[in-house]
Amino acid sequence: MPFPAPARRALLFVFLALSAVAAEHPNILWLTSEDHGIEMGCYGDTLARTPNVDALAAKGMIFRRAWSVHPVCAPARTVIISGLYAQSSGGLHMRSMATMGAGQRMYPQFLREAGYYATNNSKEDYNLRKPDGVWDESSGQAHWRKRPAGKPFFAIFNSTKSHESQIRTRPHQALTDPARVRIPAYHPDTPEVRQDWAQYYDKVSEADADAGARLRELEAAGLADDTIVFYYGDHGSGMPRSKRWPSNSGLHVPMVVYFPPKWRQLAPKEYAAGGSSDRLVSFVDLAPTVLSIAGVKPPAWMQGHAFAGPHQVTGPAFLHGARGRMDERMDAVRSVTDGRYVYLRNFYPHVSQGQRVDYQFQTPTTRLWRARFDAGQATEAQSLFWRTPKAPEELYDLQSDRDEVRNLAGSADHRVILERLRAEMRGHAERVRDIGFLPEGEIHSRATGTTPYDLARDEARFPFARIYAAADLASGLDPAATPRLVELLGDVDSAVRHWAALGLLMRGPAAVTVAVGPLREALRDGSRLVRIVAAQALAQDGPPAELAGALAALRELLPPAQNGFFVSTSALAAVEALGPKGAPLHEVIRTMNPVGPAPDERYDSYIPRQIANLTGAPAPSAEGEGARKAKGRRKNAND
Repeated sequence: MPFPAPARRALLFVFLALSAVAAEHPNILWLTSEDHGIEMGCYGDTLARTPNVDALAAKGMIFRRAWSVHPVCAPARTVIISGLYAQSSGGLHMRSMATMGAGQRMYPQFLREAGYYATNNSKEDYNLRKPDGVWDESSGQAHWRKRPAGKPFFAIFNSTKSHESQIRTRPHQALTDPARVRIPAYHPDTPEVRQDWAQYYDKVSEADADAGARLRELEAAGLADDTIVFYYGDHGSGMPRSKRWPSNSGLHVPMVVYFPPKWRQLAPKEYAAGGSSDRLVSFVDLAPTVLSIAGVKPPAWMQGHAFAGPHQVTGPAFLHGARGRMDERMDAVRSVTDGRYVYLRNFYPHVSQGQRVDYQFQTPTTRLWRARFDAGQATEAQSLFWRTPKAPEELYDLQSDRDEVRNLAGSADHRVILERLRAEMRGHAERVRDIGFLPEGEIHSRATGTTPYDLARDEARFPFARIYAAADLASGLDPAATPRLVELLGDVDSAVRHWAALGLLMRGPAAVTVAVGPLREALRDGSRLVRIVAAQALAQDGPPAELAGALAALRELLPPAQNGFFVSTSALAAVEALGPKGAPLHEVIRTMNPVGPAPDERYDSYIPRQIANLTGAPAPSAEGEGARKAKGRRKNAND
């Protein structure tokens, strides 16, 4: 039965409207891959076999100075999906699941409003809670082919072939000759390490093949001339001291863009076929850039710089990176580069770069490297990853030291550069209101009734300057700061008191001996997180008479059921750091229930792993309600 005339006219109107949208908007395809840096032919690596991305670069353009912002997948994707630094949104710590600020949305929501069919195939793993209506489809079956006729598409296809877990998968049919691999100065040159690096190159080739298959799909559908293509990796290689570490080795990523002639007017101003750009770009720029390409003015709250489309702006002078909690291990590092020099500020110098993250220790290189360090067989460059304390400040010249192993922070010749990058790091933290200077538990407790992003802009609840000053003083390791740190133990703000206690702990016996009385008083602090640090300091470096009281305080704070995740995990970390002095608590830990209140079920595996690390026993079950819900997710949410 034919449609009546009004219905035919309505259908024709819809068709024409969709056709007009498609004609005015390019298709956009993002091809992404996991855990690999610039080890690709188009970036000059002669060992790499990456013909598909190389061919895309030959007709497109590469960015030579692209950074991921965060050196591990979940916070890196959090930056991309939000257009915000994760230390600004509250999504810095692994699997932290914060809520976006009031009025904020994820970039695909803007694209869909602009008429795009938006798909993601398939990994999400954001540290932000996803609102409704982000994607038309996000799954292993999502594809631009499913779009309504005439509608432009935005599609992501992510390859997991180069993921860290694939470097260590055995058996492996080797293609790359291990003898030809360049071993960075920080890794020991052994057959095992060479095999891991060679296998990494093979896996990057497999990721390249996935990209090639997607590009051929586009060509076969006759859409290559209508589609803008991006290719990028999600952070540095999956090898240790790249993944999880916010230096250039962990943040430098390949980023290739191709704008077909039809859409060349939307390309970066410096775009040239087969060319390269030295513009500084990072993942925080991707959301505003894709919105600009789609003709959408990026909202003012997005913190990146659009580098293409009608709303592109001048690039930044610096790129920024950050490291927070990595699974069950707490750390606080901020980094910045001007493209040549890399500056790192270690706010937790008392823990090593190579803290025992269980997932990282499954890679043969990690275990062998640690064994050689413990046996005294590591070189100076190889020892930096494991040694404590870390230098509070690090400065590297990528031009003469690509492996970032010669720290110039103490060089008089580089003093001006150090001060410039230090000031930029501090200024950036203030501009984005870096909420990571709160203990993670306080991010959640202080944000009750609001969001971490909005909390960070409430000076009464988050006095940034005072908290940052305490963190800076504490982690600088200057012995002369001890009296001031003792004073700050009495501050009205619990985060300031937390940093003060940490500062005394970091300085060891000399500071703790001076501060025994105030630290003993801090065992009754209103903040349980302050109590934990005070107890660790007294047990570790206080007079022998303080040990029993400090262990009693920690024992009370260990059970998750009574204290919640953040207090329990902090207490467990303190006991582990005590080594043999913490042994009286090991039986309590071995038998305690690992389940307790947490903001999200994705936290459930961390405390069982800490218990296993401490006691040597198999990880206890965390079969709480959250764990049962999370089982399916975790299959797709590896580090």
